Amino acid sequence: MSKPLRIAIVAGEPSGDVLAAGMLRELKRIHPDAIFEGIGGKHMRAEGFHSLFDMETLSVMGLVEVLSSLPSILKVKKGLLSHFEQHRPDIFVGVDAPDFNLRIETELKKRGVKTVHYVSPTVWAWREGRIHKIARAAHHVLGLFPFEAQVYAKYNMPYTFVGHTMADAIPLDPDKYQARTLLALPNNEDVLAVLPGSRRGEVAALMPIFIDTMIRVAKERPNIHFVIPAANAARHDQIKESLSLAGENAARLNVHIVDVEARHAMIASDAILLASGTATLEAMLCKRPMVVAYKLSALTHKIMQRLYKPDYFALPNILANEALVPELLQDDVNPITLCDHILTLFNTDNSTLINRFTELHHTLKCDADKSSARAVLEILNG
Repeated sequence: MSKPLRIAIVAGEPSGDVLAAGMLRELKRIHPDAIFEGIGGKHMRAEGFHSLFDMETLSVMGLVEVLSSLPSILKVKKGLLSHFEQHRPDIFVGVDAPDFNLRIETELKKRGVKTVHYVSPTVWAWREGRIHKIARAAHHVLGLFPFEAQVYAKYNMPYTFVGHTMADAIPLDPDKYQARTLLALPNNEDVLAVLPGSRRGEVAALMPIFIDTMIRVAKERPNIHFVIPAANAARHDQIKESLSLAGENAARLNVHIVDVEARHAMIASDAILLASGTATLEAMLCKRPMVVAYKLSALTHKIMQRLYKPDYFALPNILANEALVPELLQDDVNPITLCDHILTLFNTDNSTLINRFTELHHTLKCDADKSSARAVLEILNG
């Protein structure tokens, strides 16, 4: 009797957890006896995935910010490779988290394990030369965006565009009122979704500024409701603490911290204030106007100013190659500027923007879960 397939997967953050869970579901359907293990979050675990370490350890962003977490990250890397030495996978899929996963892939590839990297590192945005490192690490790259293919073709690196699982999961015309019913929000009042990020550092940097912004917005639109989806229990507590520290003005706001998928809060909203990242893509797919903000450490920002190539950093703008949504960085992320942009969204007919979002949605809607699973199995059997 042949041994069951052993498929190793490592997802480094919540967005990767969602992507991997969809792929995992399809792989399980084709190979129900397969063993799936590595590192994953709640979505992957819900599919029967065995996570050997806490995914939160890897959820660190920024060139400088990673340094303080390095000892624990290196410990996880050592433990993971040791486990795979004893329990050799048939194939390894690193989902995003390139700083971690490419190192794991490189080691496993040397040992003769087939390796796939799911979610292309941003070689199209900065440090294109990293593609040589990717080629040493992975036999194949699975990408979310169509514009990535040309970079890989230039270096003869095997690449497959699989689309984005969120584009498949989110309706082309999401139902705002159904989402409001789910979250017990009124149908006839303004709602602003506020997403300060899924990482501790992001929330620490942005939440106090977002709260001051919310106070300013509420002065202009007194009946407005603010819905804040918490990425996990730790973020829920962190957001709650930030609000309590903000004092009396914050206490008077109509704030709803919700422990549901962020997209429900986005769909229920009229507009969104959020941290840059995958959430901006989700907001676009939910067809809601948004203001995108991000704050990096001073040193990380200085380094990125030299290295980053595109004109934009918000995903809707990168996909469209035009400034569809306001994107604010560093000192521009302040309550006055953010409030002005948000009020503009509430006072504007956003139908042209929503039409553009819908066009972009169609380009990413490719049944990504099946496409990625099929690609992994083709590589495994190739």
